[in-house]
Amino acid sequence: MKYFDEYRDKRLCQSIIERIKELTTEEINIMEVCGTHTMSIFRSGIKDLLPENIHLISGPGCPVCVTPISDINHIIALARMDRAIIATFGDMINVPGSSSSLKREKADGADVRVIYSPLQALEIAQEFPQKQIILVGIGFETTIPLLASVVLEAKKKAITNFYLLSLTKLMPPIIRALLQSQEVTIDGMLCPGHVSTIIGTKPYQFIPDCYHIACVIAGFEPIDILIAIYHLILQKIKGEPQVENKYRRAVREEGNLVALNLITQIFSTVDSEWRGIGIVADSGLDLKSEYSDLNARNFIVKVETTKENNQCRCGDVLRGVVTPLQCPLFQKLCTPENPVGACMVSSEGVCAAYYKYSSV
Repeated sequence: MKYFDEYRDKRLCQSIIERIKELTTEEINIMEVCGTHTMSIFRSGIKDLLPENIHLISGPGCPVCVTPISDINHIIALARMDRAIIATFGDMINVPGSSSSLKREKADGADVRVIYSPLQALEIAQEFPQKQIILVGIGFETTIPLLASVVLEAKKKAITNFYLLSLTKLMPPIIRALLQSQEVTIDGMLCPGHVSTIIGTKPYQFIPDCYHIACVIAGFEPIDILIAIYHLILQKIKGEPQVENKYRRAVREEGNLVALNLITQIFSTVDSEWRGIGIVADSGLDLKSEYSDLNARNFIVKVETTKENNQCRCGDVLRGVVTPLQCPLFQKLCTPENPVGACMVSSEGVCAAYYKYSSV
């Protein structure tokens, strides 16, 4: 197949679904760990079209959603500094911290700017040399090379008023943490396509080797996802778990070596906190010491103590322990217009997907 329409062919989709139905009546749980997969599954109605014994569980695949309240509070504290400009992607401004949000800070006078590319932060830095421009760096392996390239560009242009707050996270360590926790029974892992274009297929090998769980890398069109689900079930039935790459048009076994080298040149692996999950060893990245003059963590600010809304179940949703429908706030106090938790804020959030596409 060469064109997008072929990956959305309804008759082909129905044919694959029929083949999935013929495979087994056994209960099978499949987790997707990519927000784009989650939205595609809901948008195309895959979740409702699959037989009842095949359960799709959404995991921690949205970078906005997994950013903990403590980091939101840190960003807000930076926004309150004199001469600071916060440059961030759009969804982050609506995520609530303990008692405020970037949106509220902006209304109170903070200079918070929504950007669509990390390079825009450098442009702002050049336009306002008397200000301190702080780029909020969130994202997984897909976004990290872009952030690394911005850091290099800042160095190259000798821009001294640009800083990066790295809140980036790595996918393999959080998958391992989820599987080790055994909170949820997972029979198959639908691995993220975008992340895999960077890291390749090898970093997932621990999933079948250590946990005997099926593993398929997939693209984002309905046919991509259905084919991946079919092969995950097939692996489960045969008892032969392995890493299968069903996104060969974008993912190579070795990944993108240029991007990987860029990441290792700029960043060091660190432990990182995930919303609802806690500290996960070696699951985040921070700037290496030679780039410490660009590290926004060096600003001394007073960060508000973390306060959680006890009724918000974003953390449980991100671990796949509950669905948004089991959160007492969902569709009541928590809506896209008035989000209580990050999963309702982000365009890739599980709660936002349920709210927008679920037929309940």
